[in-house]
Amino acid sequence: MAEPNEKKPTNDVFNVPNQLTAARFILAIVVFVLIPLQIYLAALIVFLIAASTDWIDGYYARKYGQVTKFGRMFDPFVDKIIICGTFIFLAGEQDSGIAAWMAVVVVGRELLVTALRSSIEQSGGDFSASFAGKLKMLFQCAAVVASLLLLWLGKDGPSWLPMTLFVLAWVAVLSTIQSGLDYIYAAVKYFRLES
Repeated sequence: MAEPNEKKPTNDVFNVPNQLTAARFILAIVVFVLIPLQIYLAALIVFLIAASTDWIDGYYARKYGQVTKFGRMFDPFVDKIIICGTFIFLAGEQDSGIAAWMAVVVVGRELLVTALRSSIEQSGGDFSASFAGKLKMLFQCAAVVASLLLLWLGKDGPSWLPMTLFVLAWVAVLSTIQSGLDYIYAAVKYFRLES
C-alpha cells in the first residue's frame, strides 16, 4: 500500500526517475536480444544494471518529491516487461533451469494483477505494490541471475549452482503465486466494501 508520507504525484514527466525507468526499458530489450544470441555474461550484466535502476528510481522519486502519475504507471509496466520477457526467453534456452510453465505462471500473475490494479485505481482506490509483491520481484530477479550464471558457466560452474537455481526458481514461482493470491484477496475485499 502507499506510504502515508508519500508526496503527491507531480506533472514533471521528464524527470530523473522516469528517465531511469526509460533506460531500464531499453536495457530490457538489450537483454532480450542477448539471450537468444547466447551472450549470457553480457545479458547477466545488463540485467543486473536494469534491476538496480528499479530501486534507484523509486528511491530518488520519493526522496526528492519527483513521483509522477506517469511514473506510477510506467515503472511497474517496465518491471513486468523485463521480468516476463526474461523468463520467456530463458524458458526457450536449453539448460536454463526455467521451464515454460514457470514463465506462464509469471506472465499470468502479472496480467491478472495489472487488470485488478487498473480496475481499482480507475474507481479511485489504491492498489500500490505490497511487501509480498516486492519480495516476489526479488526472488524472480535472483532466479534470473542464477539461470544466466548457469548458462554462462555451463559445466565449468560450481557444483552447487544447479541446485541453487532449482530452489530459487521454485521459490520465485511460489512467491509469484502467493503474491497473486494476496492481490486477489485485497481486490475482493475492496470490491465488497464498494458494493
